[in-house]
Amino acid sequence: MTERAEQTGATALLDRLAAGMESTDDHSPIYARLALALAQAIDDGHIVRGGSLPGERLLAERLNISRVSVRRAIAELESDGRVSRRHGARTVAVTRVRKDLPNLTGFSQDIRARGMEPSVSWIFRGAVVGSLHETMALGLPAHSEVIRLIRVRLADGSPIALERAVVPKSILPDAMLVTHSLYDALASLNATPHHGFQRIRADVMSAAEAELLQAAPMTPMLVADRRCFLEDGRAVEFTETRYNGRVYDFISDLHI
Repeated sequence: MTERAEQTGATALLDRLAAGMESTDDHSPIYARLALALAQAIDDGHIVRGGSLPGERLLAERLNISRVSVRRAIAELESDGRVSRRHGARTVAVTRVRKDLPNLTGFSQDIRARGMEPSVSWIFRGAVVGSLHETMALGLPAHSEVIRLIRVRLADGSPIALERAVVPKSILPDAMLVTHSLYDALASLNATPHHGFQRIRADVMSAAEAELLQAAPMTPMLVADRRCFLEDGRAVEFTETRYNGRVYDFISDLHI
């Protein structure tokens, strides 16, 4: 993009923000009106994922508001997981990842469906004697061997979830078969999950989890416990995924 095109785009965005602020409730604080206008611009694609927001000084001058109000608006968006501050004082838009609840899909498939590239950072990958909790969840005898996979899940390089999965060793004989997608590995073994269920609960990040997810301790988390089964009824997967609640949404269609 040429410098002139960038300037034209920035001007159009600032005009849109000004119009958006004027159309909101005049009794709301200025910072709240700006935060709402910026959030709408992100949702509408006028500020693309990973794209920079206009600088504080430019926003303050063009919108005729104080830089204190601009900073507070950006802080509100950051608290809501809409933007992220980067090195060099850049503030960039963040896209929240949405998970459709009725669909039995893996993390990698979910992320690719939303135009992002999934990747992993491995914490542990190997065969172990399953804990009582793990073997019971998989319907296995106590002290059975399982494949345990613990990893950080990333979207476009940003960590968004911690995942701990266990699979019966009788189904997945070697942990190294899983490079990125567990479901791809299971499919290669003709062991694709046929059905399953999951439970979702709320929690907050520990200091260790926050460090891995590049967030602040006590940040809200969405925790999904999933059990999946083969067509013959055998349990194939027990997974606990701890999502950063600031950047991940679960959605579900409702029908009458």
